[in-house]
Amino acid sequence: METIREYASELILLLFLAITFLQSGMDKFLDWKGNVGWLKGHFSKTFFKDTVPLLLGTILLLEVLSGITSLLGIYELLNSQNTNMAFWSAIVGCLTLLMLLFGQRVAKDYDGARTIVIYLMPTVFLLFLLQN
Repeated sequence: METIREYASELILLLFLAITFLQSGMDKFLDWKGNVGWLKGHFSKTFFKDTVPLLLGTILLLEVLSGITSLLGIYELLNSQNTNMAFWSAIVGCLTLLMLLFGQRVAKDYDGARTIVIYLMPTVFLLFLLQN
């Protein structure tokens, strides 16, 4: 119980990342064709237009990796008060979100980019908490 009190913010943020990234990854996996189709249109006027399936697969892998490492970070924090996995989860999460942000900016979808920043802020805050 003491561990939960000491790491409550970190645990909640890790759970936030796990839910966010695993749900997003699951959506991409379960509706691959729909996502590829929509993204081909979204990036049709950009230099990404011919690499949409490769980029979507890359994002899918990074999202799943971030979600799984978030769950492992929760487990590690609760069982040994070790923050290493949580730290790496935050790093991978930030990188994934920055890649998504870059894509939205390239597509000139500024509302979509703003939405990504909403997810990036708590992820950077988690990283900050884990560095101190």
